[in-house]
Amino acid sequence: MTTLIETVRIREGRAPLWTRHLARLEQSCRELGMAIPAIPEPIGGEDRVVRFEIGEGTHAPRISERPVGDTHPVKLIIGEEPHPFYAHKTTDREPFELALAEAKGQGADDALLLTREGWVAEACIWTLFWWEGERLVTPPLGLGILPGVARGRIMELGAGFEQRRVVPADLMGRSLFVANAVRGVVPVARLDGKRVPDSALTAEVAGGFWP
Repeated sequence: MTTLIETVRIREGRAPLWTRHLARLEQSCRELGMAIPAIPEPIGGEDRVVRFEIGEGTHAPRISERPVGDTHPVKLIIGEEPHPFYAHKTTDREPFELALAEAKGQGADDALLLTREGWVAEACIWTLFWWEGERLVTPPLGLGILPGVARGRIMELGAGFEQRRVVPADLMGRSLFVANAVRGVVPVARLDGKRVPDSALTAEVAGGFWP
């Protein structure tokens, strides 16, 4: 049974990316043949994350809350677990959980997953971006990666980005950052143990991320 997830950041008493979460949820429901549920917008209270789980045949979502978590620069490894096709955010996340456990076991924060063909896809909880000069680049959705809310927000900022298939060697020496709808834009500090250079352009994107 398919169960969809939306993890929504509450920031200063409001959910700044709420309309994007709803749009993705509705799109997934249409594509998967599920009824579109009525979900209350979470407002008020302290900064936190509200998680909605929407299952097939259920009228009301399951709702839970948790802290936001760290926003320090992240250390990534190249994971051994192959990336699954993950066009919808569901609870079927075993490959990501295995890759995340691998990363933690190596003292990293997350793992960058590759497709079976060796293309860079996404991290377990982040969308990956990198700079080529002043051009922002990210893996294409056609690889079966999640259409992240943060990805859409970055496009909305007007920075724009190219979508390109790359292998891990193409990322070495480039400035990288990751983004998600909970923690925003966060620089990558290390990739497979190698230092990742900083970029002032990442700080500009991060500064405009939250509407």
